[in-house]
Amino acid sequence: MTRSVRRTRRIPGLAGVAAAAMLALGACSSSSDSTDASKSPAPSGTSASPKLSGTVTVFAAASLKESFTTLGKEFEKEHQGTKVSFNFGGSDTLAANITSGAPADVFAAASPKTMAVVTDAKDTAGNPVTFVRNQLEIATVPGNPHKVASLKDLTTSGLKVVLCDRTVPCGAAAQNALDAGGLKLTPVSYEQDVKGALTKVELKEADAAVVYKTDVRAAGDKVEGVEFPESAGAVNDYPIALLKNAPNAEAAKAFIALVRSAEGQKVLTEAGFLKP
Repeated sequence: MTRSVRRTRRIPGLAGVAAAAMLALGACSSSSDSTDASKSPAPSGTSASPKLSGTVTVFAAASLKESFTTLGKEFEKEHQGTKVSFNFGGSDTLAANITSGAPADVFAAASPKTMAVVTDAKDTAGNPVTFVRNQLEIATVPGNPHKVASLKDLTTSGLKVVLCDRTVPCGAAAQNALDAGGLKLTPVSYEQDVKGALTKVELKEADAAVVYKTDVRAAGDKVEGVEFPESAGAVNDYPIALLKNAPNAEAAKAFIALVRSAEGQKVLTEAGFLKP
């Protein structure tokens, strides 16, 4: 009986030792698991974005030259190792180049109609987005010696007026404004983009041209601007899109993001563009 009692009393002691050992082992295991978790790599979805590099090729309407050049420099500053290469021109010509296979990452057009040439050819990646709008204005030589005060004044006999070709957005918008005013105008020349029309006035090869407000502002004292009410019915939306076969798609997306950001919009509105 005595041995039996002693054996019974020892069992709780052994159980307590075993339990303590198990607790200690569990604590060690928990500590080890915690240490391993802290050393394990973060999920791929939480890793930082890859560093951008290489050249971003942007095809953009001529009227965007000043503001996009500024944004391009800012982009290169923010993303060391990148370069933004621009091809500015008439939106219709740029669209034709893209659909013909010209390598480019981004297309920024001066009208939805010219952007549609590219989207219809399925050469964009996703849907274009309107990022700014632009309104027409008359540019005259400094001092406005011919006293141009309205769109109708451009029809005055002997006045040398230049328009953009009707196939480009600024020309199509000018024609819409003339139609709205019931006016007919025969220009001395049709230019392939808005900068070409503006240059004719800057060089005094023409007395006036119908261009964009942004171009008048960019020209400074080289021209004088005249607003006209018919321009309110001929405002152009400017869409931007990533191109389907973009050689540098990631950097292109970042450039588009900059254009649409508060910083980008500030540069564009200061240039005279209207908010979308």
